[in-house]
Amino acid sequence: MFGITMDTMIHRNILGATELKGPVNYKYSDLKAATKNFSDENKLGEGGFGDVYKGTLKNGNVVAVKKLVLGKSSKIDNDFESEVKLISNVHHRNLVRLLGCCSKNQERILVYEYMANSSLDKFFFGTAKELAYLNEEFHISIIHRDIKTGNILLDDNLHPKIADFGLARLLPGDRSHLSTGFAGTLGYTAPEYAIHGQLSEKADTYSYVLEIISGQKSTELKADDDGEYLLQKTWKLHERGVHLELVDKVLDPNDYDGE
Repeated sequence: MFGITMDTMIHRNILGATELKGPVNYKYSDLKAATKNFSDENKLGEGGFGDVYKGTLKNGNVVAVKKLVLGKSSKIDNDFESEVKLISNVHHRNLVRLLGCCSKNQERILVYEYMANSSLDKFFFGTAKELAYLNEEFHISIIHRDIKTGNILLDDNLHPKIADFGLARLLPGDRSHLSTGFAGTLGYTAPEYAIHGQLSEKADTYSYVLEIISGQKSTELKADDDGEYLLQKTWKLHERGVHLELVDKVLDPNDYDGE
């Protein structure tokens, strides 16, 4: 229809329906200064989508600055702008708020509120309320695509908040899954997504649940299991029909049932 695809029309309708205000557009020079030129001293962590730095803005506010690795194309530009616009308007007490963004040449940068107490994988395995909000309760289903305990941060009161919306994707309400290119952290992605590119909200809970049940990180080798990763160990136990052996030994068997 006059050069406008159905996907474009759906996309515009989605954005129009949400009545978004839009994120703050930060200057690259300000973020560069805030992070001391993205120095290792200010680096908070590394991930499959880019590195995160602690930044102190001119007004004294402390933020988390994430440099994304996305490449350069008109599609990436459009996707980045629309997704940032949506995510910056998602508010929930268990979500790290996206404050704004910055684009300079091939650089794509996201600015989040700063969490002072590191990530959940260094403390405990906790709540899934944030996922329910993103996947089911927000008026547009949002798929994170890289849920892992390292992306669940703790605020000053040790309340968990999901972070890193760098690769979030919108899921139209009338579709059960999207076909998309793989993006995420290997070892944390559901097989149907990693192999076939079929993405649904179920992918967000896949490795997260495995980590909670087993007490083991998905990408961590266990010396007492022949050097196996969590996923390898899980499939072997499943094939032998002894999947309950995956459960962390610190859990009381009387507190759960096997299905």
